[in-house]
Amino acid sequence: MKGKILKIGVLASGSGSNLQSIIDNIEAGKLQAEIACVISNNAASFALERARKHDIPALHIDHRIFTGREAYDAALVETLAEHGVELVVLAGFMRIITPVLLHAYPGAIMNIHPALLPAFPGLHAQRQALDYGVKVAGCTVHFVDAGTDTGPIIVQATVPVLEGDTEETLSARIVAEEHRIYPEAIGLFAEGRLKVNGRKVSISP
Repeated sequence: MKGKILKIGVLASGSGSNLQSIIDNIEAGKLQAEIACVISNNAASFALERARKHDIPALHIDHRIFTGREAYDAALVETLAEHGVELVVLAGFMRIITPVLLHAYPGAIMNIHPALLPAFPGLHAQRQALDYGVKVAGCTVHFVDAGTDTGPIIVQATVPVLEGDTEETLSARIVAEEHRIYPEAIGLFAEGRLKVNGRKVSISP
């Protein structure tokens, strides 16, 4: 990927705060990438508004008009390909990814999860961490595979769990780290520095 600008496609369902951090890093010259499109299954997603504010193609593809998950993902693949996307970035995309999308972008779909995987996969990871009583929580950027938050881990960041923490206060500290490490992981991919060997990801200098 060296010497060229990586084209990424962002899939989001909600507010798009991680999308904003990626946009900010690109505009600051810290990330050699271009957001080719932002796609949401939710017409009210603020991620689409964030994209429009930065003149990024913002597309609503409603999952409800398709016969199933595979048909929806086929539409995603077609749209991503039309925009020349090389890396798919999931930023709060509340949809289960099917093999249709996985096979179209092998080793080129990233997700961020608000826990130190493999601990606390799935929904409400921050609540899971608090309920378990851990002293350290965090977030993980990983490649997406067919499992739920089981793909090879790229980078992680930790935050302390403080006395009296609630799901909201812990989430706020974790999100701050998400905004730091997601652009970092995308940058490593853009620079061709990530190599996946089985379950492990190595980072070259």
